[in-house]
Amino acid sequence: MRFFLGVDGGGTGTRVRLSDLNGRILGQGEAGPSALGQGAEQAWANILLAARQAQLQAGGDLLDWSHYAIGLGLSGASVPAQVEAFLTLQPGFALLALDGDGFTTVLGAHGGQPGAVVAAGTGTVGEVLRRDGSRACISGWGWICGDEGSGAWLGLKAIRHAHQAQDGRVPVGPLARAVFAVVGSDEREPILAWCAQAGQHAYASLARLVFDHAEGPNVDPVAVGFVQEAVVELERLALALDPAADLPLALCGSIALRLAPNFSGTIAGRCVSPQGDSADGALHLVRQVLQKLGN
Repeated sequence: MRFFLGVDGGGTGTRVRLSDLNGRILGQGEAGPSALGQGAEQAWANILLAARQAQLQAGGDLLDWSHYAIGLGLSGASVPAQVEAFLTLQPGFALLALDGDGFTTVLGAHGGQPGAVVAAGTGTVGEVLRRDGSRACISGWGWICGDEGSGAWLGLKAIRHAHQAQDGRVPVGPLARAVFAVVGSDEREPILAWCAQAGQHAYASLARLVFDHAEGPNVDPVAVGFVQEAVVELERLALALDPAADLPLALCGSIALRLAPNFSGTIAGRCVSPQGDSADGALHLVRQVLQKLGN
């Protein structure tokens, strides 16, 4: 074994980072999705494609996979059947370490050490590695019934407000008018048609309207309230991850970073800049597994 590969694989793309045994980064590559829920064959195809790109960038020989140990942070790694199907197709790596992409995000953000991560973008999830070695995942229940504080959650609140404004339950203000402009009408039937075809990303795209009207010359108190609610939800998530409030906290995702200046002093004082990303965390993961085997 001569090299390490760290893989960050999700539903939209895959990133692979190649390092030597001393941790020096030699190359990286990108490919399509490798979330396990989209199929083991596709996952391996994109992982290996990105890994070959990393090899080529490193400028060395294209050695076979038996010279590599691979760490993988993949979406869907909590589903046993998906993991089993994936491992069955293992193409011959000298060592394979697999975990969820949320956990490798924690490892990357804190350099393999204990810490917590609140990730809020389109969705919301929190993960923590505690000092006693225990782990927890909080939130991440999906945009339809959870993911409080996320972009999709804010978008749902915005469209519900527009519904109420359209039928006279609340006044039509700047936020409601902005939503009507995006969906293309302030009439009931077109709004219903937009909602019928909208998915998570469409609702998340409305979050920018909430932020646009939470400050500036066209401020809407409703939008201000939604932003304040989102801050409360992410702070609750951070406290649930680490009730003792003694672990460093890294924020990931566009919504978490946008809301960070509004956090209370207790939460803000714990926030640190991430040391690395999920691909870096996957490299930490495989090195830790190798170290345990050595002991």
